[in-house]
Amino acid sequence: MLLGCGPTVVPADALVMKEPTTETRARQSRRYSTADEKAVLIASNQLLQDLGYVLEQSNMNAGLLVASKNRTAVDGGQVAGKVFAAIVLGADVAIDAEQKFRVSVVTSPSGDAKSITVRVTFQRLVWDDEGDLSKVERLDTPALYTEFFDKLSKSLFLEAQEVG
Repeated sequence: MLLGCGPTVVPADALVMKEPTTETRARQSRRYSTADEKAVLIASNQLLQDLGYVLEQSNMNAGLLVASKNRTAVDGGQVAGKVFAAIVLGADVAIDAEQKFRVSVVTSPSGDAKSITVRVTFQRLVWDDEGDLSKVERLDTPALYTEFFDKLSKSLFLEAQEVG
């Protein structure tokens, strides 16, 4: 009880950004040499649709897109574990059933007003077979971001060349 009344000491590095955070932000962001933020948002939306996402929210003035796609999350190993638990232990164990992949795209003009910075984040939400949200995780696979930005770059290039 006496320890609970003492001063709270905040670690010296508590507010210092860790290197992985900086690396993550760099992986999630790209700068494009265009002043047309609306064109970047439209190209981003079209790319997301091509990747199977459905637009949930958009605000062109704020430079924001949010899209998602639903997929099954059923895993054979979990199903086998559930059957085993039911037979051997008589227990009903929840397993992953449905998942939603969400992506958000945020654009912002650079200080020189000659380029647009795009930041994209991917997230995975999983619901179990009882309907409860069981996982929320940020997806940080470098290949995911590389693929997105490569395709967006190609789309913006083609758009700039007026190739449809």
